[in-house]
Amino acid sequence: MFKYFARIALIVGALCLTPLLSSTASAKGVYQSGPDFFAQVFAGREATSKTLWITDPIREQAQRILGHPLNLLRVRYQELDGTTAWILEEIGKEMPISIGVVIENDAIKTVKILAYRESRGGEVRFPSFMAQYRGATLDAEGKLDRSIDGITGATLSVWAVNRVAALALYYHSQAITP
Repeated sequence: MFKYFARIALIVGALCLTPLLSSTASAKGVYQSGPDFFAQVFAGREATSKTLWITDPIREQAQRILGHPLNLLRVRYQELDGTTAWILEEIGKEMPISIGVVIENDAIKTVKILAYRESRGGEVRFPSFMAQYRGATLDAEGKLDRSIDGITGATLSVWAVNRVAALALYYHSQAITP
């Protein structure tokens, strides 16, 4: 009789944990819309929507940062008092990741995953991971000035976020002229 109840308890426990495990295993989702991201960044103040035209020199440097061709003519961003906010996409393993980046005083203020479409590696969206980017700048080689700790099982997503963070810093340097 004890074995019967123990078996039932095991099955019920497994059924209760399955939804919890599947929700953490599948990281897909839209976590914040672009307009909501901009509204949060600028806290209700009126930012100006602007366009950075991708000239040949900008394209060449962007391609060095990304490690692949850039097929854009322009990038839209929001700016207020020298602070810029960008929404950029980069492929993780197979799918694009939408990433919001805020640059203030030529350094990263915020990096946030807005939409994640991969089945794994969504841990990159957690604030504890994103906090590593706060204060990062570009070095002379066009790379982030600091090492970002990776996440086991999310290596390609981490690399994608690193590339976008560096690209947003570069775009900011081109968009904000002293």
